[in-house]
Amino acid sequence: MVRHIVMWTLKDEAEGQTAKENGAKMKEILEALKGRIEGLRHIEVSVDIVAADPECHVILCSEHDDVDALNHYQDHPEHQACVSFVKKVASGRKAVDYVI
Repeated sequence: MVRHIVMWTLKDEAEGQTAKENGAKMKEILEALKGRIEGLRHIEVSVDIVAADPECHVILCSEHDDVDALNHYQDHPEHQACVSFVKKVASGRKAVDYVI
């Protein structure tokens, strides 16, 4: 299994919405991927960050069967649609992938 963790900081305003509104939309569209991409075993997204260093507004944690499944997820058209939105509203991104 491979765990994929991403932390985003958001622009104060983008796509006509506030960072809080865009974070909520990110959570909705990313969690909608559950059950739609082969090899994606678990996905959760939070906008209720208690503490983070560096600061972030949205965090994603997903689990995949293996590295090939993670790559499949990354390239999947439904994930790429999410990426397209995220790129418009995010000002920063940190990510880590590791075997569990």
